[in-house]
Amino acid sequence: MHVLHERCAGLDVHKRTVVAAVRIVEGSRVVTEVRTFDTTTAGLLELAGWLTDNCVTHAAMEATGVYWKPVWHILSGAGFELILANAGHVKNVPGRKTDVADAAWLAELLAHGLIRASFVPPREVGDLRALMRTRKQLVREKVSHTQRLQKTLEEANVKLDSVISNVIGKSGRAMLEAMIAGESDPVRLARLAHPGIKASAATLAKALDGRVTAAHRFLLRLHLDLIDGIDAALAAIDKQVDDNLEPFRTAIDQLVTVPGIGRLAAEGILAETGIDMGRFPTAGHFVSWAGLAPCNDISAGKRRSTRMRPGAPWLKTLLVQCAWAGIRKKGAPLGAKFAPLKARRGAKRAICAIAADMLRSIYHMLKDGTFYEPHRADPAGQSTKEAQAKGLVKRLAKLGYATDLKLIPQPAA
Repeated sequence: MHVLHERCAGLDVHKRTVVAAVRIVEGSRVVTEVRTFDTTTAGLLELAGWLTDNCVTHAAMEATGVYWKPVWHILSGAGFELILANAGHVKNVPGRKTDVADAAWLAELLAHGLIRASFVPPREVGDLRALMRTRKQLVREKVSHTQRLQKTLEEANVKLDSVISNVIGKSGRAMLEAMIAGESDPVRLARLAHPGIKASAATLAKALDGRVTAAHRFLLRLHLDLIDGIDAALAAIDKQVDDNLEPFRTAIDQLVTVPGIGRLAAEGILAETGIDMGRFPTAGHFVSWAGLAPCNDISAGKRRSTRMRPGAPWLKTLLVQCAWAGIRKKGAPLGAKFAPLKARRGAKRAICAIAADMLRSIYHMLKDGTFYEPHRADPAGQSTKEAQAKGLVKRLAKLGYATDLKLIPQPAA
């Protein structure tokens, strides 16, 4: 097999150590040397020096948790061509599992160009990604504490969440604070509600007539304090993101023109994809990388599965949420696409198809520097009048009706 890289290295990265195998081609002879280094900064600098002394040009490592990141950062600054491999794509021969064998196997695959590189975002995109993922986790924690607070109210037989939509909103918060302070009269508690609350004072008083104990008050106070702490952390993250958003502002302005994508969603999408679409050859590659393309599993002419791969879970879930928002937006073309897809394939598959369409639009917008144009959102022409007419004719033919289409002249605008 043809050798692409005569001096390369494979790195088997662990939490405390990294095993490095250098593969050097000398004429018709292949020399492999293996050494183990600590993953401390001093150890990684020693690794970089050893690779430089051996004139290594390329190095490959597996994406193992977060342990590969410090190795990547230090070696990338030393001028090596680095490749991050998906661990599932570079499995060694069964029964030959050792750290030394893994490092040597990576070097062997790299030398022959058999490793497909994973997407590693640049530093500014990686920093934004860390902030936005932390933000999403904090929002989930806030929801969890809100649910625990509602559970505590249910134990006290207070049905507050049955009569108001947000128990930690302005009205709910005022009533909860009064409960914690010791107020137990449901009528006085009901008077704390905002006048705009739909529920009547009598309904509120009935829902607030419970048996709140000292233990319940303690738990309510605990969960409210935790929610306040999370809100403060979210505000700090939002400020940090805004202070470092300058490279992404133009791209955000482009993305918010897509129906269903707001400013916060645009920041989350760019944190996962970056703004450089040159690393993806086509929009199809981009959609497949995100995990929004059905798998190609065919054997003996039979399609065994069309399930989507896990892909990029942070990006996929965000895009599906945006797709649900997009199809509900009045006048947007996404809703017109969703209805026939839902009828044929079901809601789950249809919404994933809409999310994939949105991602294709994002790809072309970021690549070409354009904004969202509804009439160009479907380059395949799936939503044209001709395509819709053909589909309707086909459905009528299945029902046994013959059709003769005639174009009705449209009045001038």
